Amino acid sequence: MVRGRVPAIAAAAIALVGLVATAVAAAVTVVVPIEDTGPPPTLPAFIGKPATAHPVALVRPAWQDPFMAPDPLNSVHGDAWATDNYTALSGPLGRDLKTLSTGIGRDCITLTFDSAGRLIGTCTDLTHGPGLYLIDPRTLATLAFLQLPFVPPPAGTNPALNTTGGAYFYLDNHNRVVVAASTDHILVIALKTVNGTPEFKQVADYNPTPCLSQGDRIPSVLPDAQGRLWFVGRYDGAVGVLDRRTGRCRSVILDEQVENSFAVGSDGVYVVTDKTMYKFRAGANLTPQLIWSVRYRNSGVHKPGQINAGSGTTPTLIGPLSGHSMSRAPAYVAITDNGEPMDVVVYRTENHLQPGQQRVVCQVPVFGKYAAADENSLISMGRSLIVENNYGYVLQKWNDVIGGGVKVGGNLALVSSPGMDRIDIAPNGSGCRIVWRNHTVRTPSAVAKGDTANGLIYTYQKVKDGPSGVWYWTALDYRTGKVVWERVAGHGGLYNNHYAGIALGRDPRTRKTTLYLGGVGGIMALRDG
Repeated sequence: MVRGRVPAIAAAAIALVGLVATAVAAAVTVVVPIEDTGPPPTLPAFIGKPATAHPVALVRPAWQDPFMAPDPLNSVHGDAWATDNYTALSGPLGRDLKTLSTGIGRDCITLTFDSAGRLIGTCTDLTHGPGLYLIDPRTLATLAFLQLPFVPPPAGTNPALNTTGGAYFYLDNHNRVVVAASTDHILVIALKTVNGTPEFKQVADYNPTPCLSQGDRIPSVLPDAQGRLWFVGRYDGAVGVLDRRTGRCRSVILDEQVENSFAVGSDGVYVVTDKTMYKFRAGANLTPQLIWSVRYRNSGVHKPGQINAGSGTTPTLIGPLSGHSMSRAPAYVAITDNGEPMDVVVYRTENHLQPGQQRVVCQVPVFGKYAAADENSLISMGRSLIVENNYGYVLQKWNDVIGGGVKVGGNLALVSSPGMDRIDIAPNGSGCRIVWRNHTVRTPSAVAKGDTANGLIYTYQKVKDGPSGVWYWTALDYRTGKVVWERVAGHGGLYNNHYAGIALGRDPRTRKTTLYLGGVGGIMALRDG
């Protein structure tokens, strides 16, 4: 049962809250690559052949949230719809591929790009928590750094699976970082230039804690079409709205868990908990109004590769399938459930269904029984959905040093169960069909990306190689699901991306596009030569 909670809070203060307001410049002119560990690979550095760009026609960009930086550069999933797809930015094709990395000793879950093309990321370790990094897109040199507040997660929480305190953030329409810190304050942090040097400076602080259960934590915050800040609670499932002009907030408490981010459309906010798919919008007094909800199938099993026993996906919104539709509201929303086997589930987003319509469009089982789990958002490429398999990924099995000096033991050669499938929604919304299955590619935890500008899907896989394992950048053909090429990023646990998202950016100086990805040891990159 959803119950209301409608406290008011004081106007937002511009305060420090334990945060140094102006970052000390951390310019690093010498970039030290991430260290390879374990036996060197015996597999080739490059497998396959370069691709020829083959754009996917009639795929429109997601709705642009007016209070976020331009899509698809503003968040871990690229846009407010969480499509994880690039419609106008063509990534590497595999021609004389060049790899590079920077060993900063922190895993950057979210990487975004400011208006100058520089990377802004929240990068964390288990000792210091998250910090903000400004990174040169060409050299990977650190241009500025700001340590964010760090309050360790509650007792009983695996710190390596903590999704709160800065794993998610977004860039707003003024090029500023908006992040829910581990203090449960929502911070706004701008980039300033002081004596020619970029620095991070906090410019706003909002306090939504009266709208959270005591001790709860915020995984993610996003703006709606009116600029109000929506946020969710990790452990008790608060869904809240904050008015930035007054600092006032309202919330409902779902008494369920929300361990990932959520999606925002022009028509409302879409949240998935460990039990239920929800659509909300704000009422006249800010209180989130429930538009509809559907319980999904759940085996109740916390599978290896998952953070909890529920859907591991941020909801993915899909636009109208007709190329003639002028609506910018999504037509569908998709998640994976936690059934046995796991399903891709697609729902209609309308507030009120037409006679004879069902909320669920389709429920498609993927990857088979006792071998399927997904802890990443689906990719939406038009009416196509790409789902990956993360079953079997357990960080504690890697025998390497994790950033922050925490050491874990186990089998370095452990690899996750394979699987990546494409599912298409029928043009008239009458159902779904599986177009292809690739049950050889192994993606332990990367947030993969689609690129309809060139017809490729980019992922990051671990391949067993003798007693060790090798990490490969990997490109698949959107149309066939076949691997086009693979390029070694590195070997050993420091190249493990640990749930970080692939990001594609273009250097404004060279116009060259580059794939970036956070790893346990720092940031990896890949570009055509």
